[in-house]
Amino acid sequence: MKKTVLLVCLVLALSMMMLTAGGAAERSTSSGKLKVALLLSGPANDQGWNAVAFAGLQEAQEKFNIETAYSENVGIADGEAAFRDYAAQGYGLVIGHGFQFGEPAVRIAAQFPNTKFMAIESNTFSQNAASYVMACEEAGYLMGMLAGSMSKSGVIGIVGGFEQPSIIKVLEAYKLGAESVNPSIKVLEAYVSSFTDVALGKEAALSMADQGADVLSHCANQAGTGVIKAAEERGLLSTGDSYDQNSIAPATVMASTIYSVPALVLTAVEKVMSNSYVGGVFNLGMKDGVVDISGYNSFEAKIPQKVKDQIAAKRTEILKGSFKVPLIETRSK
Repeated sequence: MKKTVLLVCLVLALSMMMLTAGGAAERSTSSGKLKVALLLSGPANDQGWNAVAFAGLQEAQEKFNIETAYSENVGIADGEAAFRDYAAQGYGLVIGHGFQFGEPAVRIAAQFPNTKFMAIESNTFSQNAASYVMACEEAGYLMGMLAGSMSKSGVIGIVGGFEQPSIIKVLEAYKLGAESVNPSIKVLEAYVSSFTDVALGKEAALSMADQGADVLSHCANQAGTGVIKAAEERGLLSTGDSYDQNSIAPATVMASTIYSVPALVLTAVEKVMSNSYVGGVFNLGMKDGVVDISGYNSFEAKIPQKVKDQIAAKRTEILKGSFKVPLIETRSK
């Protein structure tokens, strides 16, 4: 009887050892590579917000020889499940690209203490979850200056995706920038509650055009391409967001905000690999090289030198810290 009990105990012990070994193996590939996953709110080839994050993942794969995966069109309601799925598969770092991924990341982080989680443009954190926040408002302010300077009608419009802090701060800064060059400018704004619905973005922009707006801007990810197309159809000017979007409509897009998301992704991966990744909210802006504006491309000779000089001077002030763009995360009425 004692031998039988001993045998059972040995079998159970061996089983536990095998399960533990299996769990450890899941944390990396068979070759020992770090596994990194990326959650995107839209398609990876949207020539905007999601494209820059995907580029960062590709750069990290090449630079650090890691194993990567990504999920496109992850809705707000699906974020938590997506984080959990990747963590359960042994991914060492799971990144959610957008404010809406912050809270789900923290909730799932508590269930997977050995996995690192990251949300870009969020404001939540825990011991193993971090938020990397870009000062997108700095570039938004400069785009507002450009739009306000180039408007002939005195009316401009900007379309946002969801009405959340990461988007609101850009629209509010845009309005302030426009007003700094033209105190009497009228700025129309709309939130379409989508980052992917191009038709909604276009509809909102056309409504603004009908109200006299002759420069149309956006901070709406893929939905923002509808804004650019609306401007192109009406023969109006526009500005791009997150990525140099002049190629979408060369005769329409004067300049774009540029967010160096790859730098954030590379930093996070490097910290995980060096065991220095910690939770927290980390703020990075123009002076850190992660926020800027593009060149004027096909509009280089069309924008008055005075306007370009004014924008360049303000950019220098932001870089030096002599001017700080107000951070407004609640929509003004």
